[in-house]
Amino acid sequence: MPLSVPTWDELLGSARSTAVHLEMRDAYAVDYESGPFADWRAGHRLDPADQASWWRPWHTLISDAVNRGVVVRRARVVSEPVSEYTRFLYDGTFKNVVAGERVRWLPRRRSSDIALPGNDFWLIDGRLIRWNHFTGDGSSAGGEMSENPAAVKLCAEAFEEVWSRAVPHENYKID
Repeated sequence: MPLSVPTWDELLGSARSTAVHLEMRDAYAVDYESGPFADWRAGHRLDPADQASWWRPWHTLISDAVNRGVVVRRARVVSEPVSEYTRFLYDGTFKNVVAGERVRWLPRRRSSDIALPGNDFWLIDGRLIRWNHFTGDGSSAGGEMSENPAAVKLCAEAFEEVWSRAVPHENYKID
C-alpha cells in the first residue's frame, strides 16, 4: 500500500536530525505574466534587509526545524550557463539561507558520473523520501512517499556526492 503524502508542515515537522533536498531541473513552472518571477524579470529585486516583505510560512517551517536541531541542506544541480529561472532562484536563495538552510550549487557537467535519481526529492532523517514529480513543462505532478531501502540508499548516496562536489551558495557565482 502506498504511503500517503503528508503536508509540508507534517513532513518537515517530523524531521528529527536531517532534511535534505536535491533539485535537478533548470526550470519549474511559473507564471511568466504575473507573480514573483514576472516581477523579477521586470527588474524588481528583494531587499534582504526588509525581511517582512519576503518572509513566508515556508521560511518559518524551515527555521522551526533548524531551531529543533534539524540540519536542512539543499543542493541544486544546474546547467551552465544557467537558465533565466535559475538566475531567479539564485537571487532569492538568500531567503533559504536566512531561514537556516545550507545551500550548494553543482554545475551539471560535474555530475555526469553520479548515479542520480530520476526525480527531485526530499530525504528526511535518512529514511523517508518525498519524491517531487513534475510534468514536462515543470508543473507539479504531485508528490510520492517511499521508505524503500534501495531508493533511500540511492538518494542518500547521490545527495552526499552532489553535496561534496557542490559550491556553497556564498561562493557560487553566475555570469
